[in-house]
Amino acid sequence: MPPVRLVFADVDETLIGLKSMFDFHAHYLTARHGEAGARRAARFWVELTARAAAGLPREQSNRVYYRAWAGEVEAEVAAAGRRWFAERSAVPGFYLPATRAALAAHRADGAAIALVSGSFAPILDPIAEDVGAAHLVCSRPEVRGGRYTGGLTGEPVIGAAKRAAVRALLGAHPDLDPADCWAYGDHVSDLPMLAEVGRPVVVGADPELLALLPGADRLPAGRG
Repeated sequence: MPPVRLVFADVDETLIGLKSMFDFHAHYLTARHGEAGARRAARFWVELTARAAAGLPREQSNRVYYRAWAGEVEAEVAAAGRRWFAERSAVPGFYLPATRAALAAHRADGAAIALVSGSFAPILDPIAEDVGAAHLVCSRPEVRGGRYTGGLTGEPVIGAAKRAAVRALLGAHPDLDPADCWAYGDHVSDLPMLAEVGRPVVVGADPELLALLPGADRLPAGRG
């Protein structure tokens, strides 16, 4: 059956209660290299956070992140992503309960869920499967010879790229009314996605996002 509507959702701190890219990077390096890997991951994130605080745009931060994966074997990272998900999702609070319940209700009502995130498939594939998402739009690291090159195929799925993703999926479903579709996000960088639908929902209390969407529905970001 065709969906009755599309429902778009960011992932980090909208559907799950952590920053998946940071957490998975540390998990992966620690599993492979022990304490040395944990220290390497911590240094990387301190440096990237400092650059972001100094004004590095989120899109560029996203590209810097994927450069850190250069040389890693795609299949090994995918397998590690499933181990990461199995461990993290077993801990209470992995999902934000209000958002997960909302998405489950949408699915029960006949909607198709689309996860839209700047993260990548090793992290997002098991989450998408678990919540029954019909679509996954995410950043795609470039792969050559089975290894990540450190580059991306296409643009990071942040900001304007989220708007493009929503428009592309809506364009593939011309029978659906955007005014009857929903989107969930927690940060002002999600605004381009939220503004494309008639039912935007702000998860949490980002003051800038709330000021720009004063009529939006709200959900708490608590882990329950």
